[in-house]
Formats: sequence, C-alpha cells, structure tokens
Amino acid sequence: MAAVTTANDRRPAAAWGAVLSMALCVSMLIASEFMPVSLLTPMAAGLNATEGQTGQAISVSGLFAIAASVLVTTAAGRLNRKWVLVGLTALMLASLVLVASAPNFAVLMLGRALLGVCIGGFWALATAVIMRLVPAADVPRALALMYGGQAIAAAFAAPIGSYLGDLMGWRAVFWALVPIVAVNLAWHLISLPSLPARGEQDVRGMIGLLARPYFRRGLLAAMLSWGSAFTMFTYLRPFLEQVTGADVAVLSTLLLLLGCAGFLGTWAAGRFVTDNVAPLLKLPAIVMGGCTLGLLLIGGSVVAAGLFLAIWGVMNTAMSVIWMTWMSRTVDDAPEAAGSLMVAAIQASILLGAVLGGLLLDGFSITATFAGSVALAALAAMLIGGGRSLLKPN
Repeated sequence: MAAVTTANDRRPAAAWGAVLSMALCVSMLIASEFMPVSLLTPMAAGLNATEGQTGQAISVSGLFAIAASVLVTTAAGRLNRKWVLVGLTALMLASLVLVASAPNFAVLMLGRALLGVCIGGFWALATAVIMRLVPAADVPRALALMYGGQAIAAAFAAPIGSYLGDLMGWRAVFWALVPIVAVNLAWHLISLPSLPARGEQDVRGMIGLLARPYFRRGLLAAMLSWGSAFTMFTYLRPFLEQVTGADVAVLSTLLLLLGCAGFLGTWAAGRFVTDNVAPLLKLPAIVMGGCTLGLLLIGGSVVAAGLFLAIWGVMNTAMSVIWMTWMSRTVDDAPEAAGSLMVAAIQASILLGAVLGGLLLDGFSITATFAGSVALAALAAMLIGGGRSLLKPN
C-alpha cells in the first residue's frame, strides 16, 4: 500500500515527521501505561493498597484499551484519522493529570481507565496510519522507528521513574510527563497530514478476519507471547527487591539496562525484519521465556539478573515490530480491522498477565508469578511452531 498523494488525502510520499510524532506518542503511552511497574511499592504504600492490587492499575488500563481498540475504528466512522489521533493524545494528557492528583485508589483507577481508552484507540489505528504515511517497502522501517519510542520509554521511564519517585514521590513522576504530552499534542497538529477515513468500518469486517484460520491462530499466539511478557514485567520490581536483593540504586540501574537494550532490539528489527517474518514469530516467546526461567534459576545474582534483563529488553522491542509486520503483510486488505483485533488481543493478554501475576504474587510468591510467565511462553512457542501456519495462503 503505497503512500501516494490523492485529491482527498494530500501528503508527501513519505511523511517521516509524522512518523516521528507518532514515535513520541508511543513513548509517552508506554511510559504512562507501565510507569506503575517502577513505582509499584511506593504507590501501594501511598494509596493504602497491596502491591497485587496496585498492579491492577495496569490491568484496568488494559481492560478499557480492549474495549476502545474494538470500538474506536467503528465509532470514529468517517472521521479524519488525524483528528482521532489528536483527540486520543488529549485524553492521555487528561489521564496523567488525574493520576498525578489522585486523592485515593478509585480516582487513580479512573485516570488509568481514561488512559486505556487512549491506548486502545491509538494502537488500533497506528499500523494502518503508518501504512498510509510511507511507501509499502518502508513500512517495516517506519514501524521500527515508531516502536523506537517504546525503546526510549523502556530505557528511561522505568529507571528515571524509580529514581525520581524515591527522591520526590511517585506523583511528581506523573506530573513530569504532562508537559511532554502537551508538546506531543502540538506536534501532532503540525506534522500529521490529513487522513480521511477509507470507508466505513464495522464489526462484520472483524468477524470476517476472525474466520480466517491463519489470522485467528496468529492472534492467539500473540496473546500468549504478550501475556507471558507482562506476567513477568508487571511484577519485576518485587522480584528484583525480594530475590535479587536490589536497593533503589541497583534497581534503577537494572531497569536502565533493560530499557537501553531495547534500542538494540529496535535497530535489529528495523534491519532484519522483512516480508519473510514466519521464522521470527516464535523468537520472542522462546527468548523472553528463557530469560524469565534464567531469572528464576540464578536471579539472585545481580550480574546474572542484569544479563537476562538485557536480553529480555532486546527482544521486548523487537517483538512489537515482528508481530505488527506480520499483521501488515498477512491482512493488508483490512489493516484497521486487523489493528483493532490485534490491539484488543494484546491488551487482553496484558490485563490477564497483570491479573494472573498479581494473584500468584499475593496467593503464593513472586517465584510463582515468574513460573506462570514461563508456562505461557512455552504455550506460545508450541502454537507458533515454524510459523508457516500463521501466514496467508498464496
């Protein structure tokens, strides 16, 4: 799907400035969504809740993201996609203000619910919009650039959040994100070209996609892969504190290492992910599940924990590019409907991962949480196999 100029949809052949604006939005979304991971302990104490309960601040955003991802592309109807993205970014801004000023747990959850709407809506449209901003041959590179925002957030949000949260309190960390999102909102207004809706979207299109066995199988495999990742990642701080014995300085260093490794993952994905994506689909589950198993076995060593987290971080950012490239190539005839379903599946897996991990943590131990993550990764790898069954028949 080439990025061509039409009478109703005028833009340059490749709108890289708009891609960068979307990359910043990704960075802010990831930072906003997963900041509670690095602040879980102080947030729980400040809100008089358990760590398992506070972990549900991630799951509630996932719950609303699921609903939004399915509804936004249909509810937006024939609205220009530029203004839908601008509106969603404004909603993220409102969410951050609510979370930062939350007087109690209920208001925190309300703010997280609004963030979930933004997350679901943005991701449902993101790949389809990227496919319109650049020529088809540049889509993997543009996706890697957009997901570079994920690497930036992973590299700096968690360690900076952990460090600043210890110095200034967790609320100050969320307030610090507010002006950055305001700048991003202005950048959207300037850089995004007009993106008129391309026909009405409805639920029938999504049902039609689910009737395709290869897409249905890929959707389930993606859910298991992300579910495994976030069963572990949501509760990483308690593991590092309880098992590795990390204090705030070591914790921030380990989170920074994990995040910086994401830049390598983004670079590698942009360079090596091509149309032949089938052999790569099971790599995230195998590599990330193996790292989680390694943490279970020898995570008491700071050096070993750092090594496994670095490898996990590389694959974490590559995973998004791998699966979204699969989607753009396998269902290129219905990118918005496919994007809605992919985001709903991924957010459902994040929600379930946070819930499962929290239940295992509160009911058993942090070791049980990480063991659950490994089990989900193994199921994903078995389902994917060689990857050919997840591709559109020729």
